[in-house]
Amino acid sequence: MKLPKIHLNKDYADSILFVPAMLDMHFPLLKYAFYSKDYYPVVMSDEDGITDIGLKYINHDMCYPLSQIVGQMVKALDSGKYDVSKVKLLMPTAGDACRGANYTGALRRSMELAGYGDRPVLTLNVRDYEPENMMKFNLPMVWRSMFGMYYCDILMVLLYQTRPYEKVKGQADRCWRKWINRMSRDMITGNNLSLLYMHRNFRLMCKDFAKIRDAVPHKKKQVIGLVGELYVKYCSLGNWDVIDFIEKNGSEVHVNPLSYYAIYYMDSHMVRKHNLEAKGARLLMKLLEILQKDMIKALEQYGFFSLPPYWQFKKEAHGYVNYNLRNGDGWLIGAEAVGYIKHGVEKVFAAQPFGCMVNHCAGRGLYPSLTRKLKKGYIVSTDVDASASKLNYYNRLLMLMHGL
Repeated sequence: MKLPKIHLNKDYADSILFVPAMLDMHFPLLKYAFYSKDYYPVVMSDEDGITDIGLKYINHDMCYPLSQIVGQMVKALDSGKYDVSKVKLLMPTAGDACRGANYTGALRRSMELAGYGDRPVLTLNVRDYEPENMMKFNLPMVWRSMFGMYYCDILMVLLYQTRPYEKVKGQADRCWRKWINRMSRDMITGNNLSLLYMHRNFRLMCKDFAKIRDAVPHKKKQVIGLVGELYVKYCSLGNWDVIDFIEKNGSEVHVNPLSYYAIYYMDSHMVRKHNLEAKGARLLMKLLEILQKDMIKALEQYGFFSLPPYWQFKKEAHGYVNYNLRNGDGWLIGAEAVGYIKHGVEKVFAAQPFGCMVNHCAGRGLYPSLTRKLKKGYIVSTDVDASASKLNYYNRLLMLMHGL
């Protein structure tokens, strides 16, 4: 498919779209799916003082990620860098309970309190939640999103499994940036966004990182599996830089690709309907499954670790998790913990926002049962929150890494 070239000039777009920081390893490419005549995306990145700003406008008992999102957006609006009259705020939602529905209203209320009540808050969901406030998207945006997701998935896995073994510090990061820059050009121009190119690039990426990893003989380090709610799993702001902490303390980390969440969401939410939308979701889900299998095959071909493809992964969790827990990340959290332990990653760190009902019901409440049934493995869960102690958080992680 040859896609039209996208424009990167903010004066070209009708609106400046504030996108919350949620996917550190994915937004470098996924952001190109948002560029259009309608939107010029700005991914929030400022971290200085945002918690205190956010807590001025939301209740402290609300989920930690919301305080970060509100703090970043208010600070950006106050900065004077943007034409506020053109700014719209994006809140991606699952469209179900917890953050999936509550965050949009909470963000609007926060903007009113901060003096920006006239700024529209858009939703990005596929559940027809607030259809009047839905962000506009089309087929080219979906196609770019698919390529951005899978390229960033494999690059994330490769980076995390190569960086602990690099001979020269910074080699793995430079290799990651090289591929991000190369894929960015394709995302902007619309060139080479074909399934054949993706198949080839998967293997070229793996080959590049394998050269760095295998440059010198090395002993395999212990691997920590990271699970949890979407924001704290993929955003360093949400998990307090846990990836960096684990690597600096002599271990390797594995974070499951975002494509598992995408397929899980379609499987657990969308295909249950009996309409045209559900039929389209089934076709897209089938394509995502094929691409995921190809990605995993490439990783394994070059000696990198991955959990099994989605349907095998789900089948292996049968009897350990309740598939009826579908709110937010739902049963996926426990299933990832099961998958890691079954496939040799026997130490799992679960980061969760304090008071997150999904994490506490489908995660923390399940972990003792999982380890008893599996008869092996360790799962340590710790809360992230504005009032929580980072010292306690890191100490529990160190206990998992060195004390168990």
